Amino acid sequence: MALEQRQQPYLLRLRQTANVQRLVRHQFDRLDWSRTDSQGFQAVQDEVKLSGWSQPRRVVILCRRLREGIARETMDDHGQLRLDFADHHILDAARMWEYTVLVTNADYRLESIAQLYRDRCDCENGFDELKNQWGLSGFTTKDLNRSQTTARAGALIYNWWSWYCRAAHPGGRLEAITSRPLLLAAVGKAASHAGQTTLYLTSMHARTDTINQLLVNIRAALRHVRLTAEQFKDVDRWSTLLKYVCQKIAPRMDDHSACLTLPVTG
Repeated sequence: MALEQRQQPYLLRLRQTANVQRLVRHQFDRLDWSRTDSQGFQAVQDEVKLSGWSQPRRVVILCRRLREGIARETMDDHGQLRLDFADHHILDAARMWEYTVLVTNADYRLESIAQLYRDRCDCENGFDELKNQWGLSGFTTKDLNRSQTTARAGALIYNWWSWYCRAAHPGGRLEAITSRPLLLAAVGKAASHAGQTTLYLTSMHARTDTINQLLVNIRAALRHVRLTAEQFKDVDRWSTLLKYVCQKIAPRMDDHSACLTLPVTG
């Protein structure tokens, strides 16, 4: 695999081929499944060598029991399509399961793989946000330089805002359509005293408690950068902020591994 030759960590989802289904079938009677995570998934790991692979690779099997939200498409007596929803009694009797098989060469703890993959998939939302929330959808001009300048400016501002939101909420991404009203709808006042400037924010949003906690996290990130810069005069403040946020997102990963899900643009 090209990524292995470049010594690049990867986390990919395997197609549900016959060999992958056979692998899953052999795992279900194991007794060492991890505890259920926040999304209801349990996990075990194994090694497998599929067709076309030059070597065995680490795979992580995720599964969770389906308990609700199951419907079947049927036809009524008049030939009209309808959905029949399965109730709890049917689901309890059938014991239906959802599963996913991931392959990775990254040395992460088993308990963190499911959330890491969800974060990886969540990165795709950035392309949708850039088009629909940051003004790049449908922007065209015959002048290539203006097009590139606009695209780069939009991507740079999007990147700054993404890191700002991650500092505010390290546990997950905040989409622009909700994070901008939360964090921008405020009245600010700057006060200077003893050579220091303090910014006071009064939120105009109804979710005051949530916003206060987000601002506390941002203050902690900026305070960390300031204290580090005071101790080390030649420190790169931007890199210090990014390292701080990465450690809050994934405290068990080293800086090199964190680049798997947190690329820096601009």
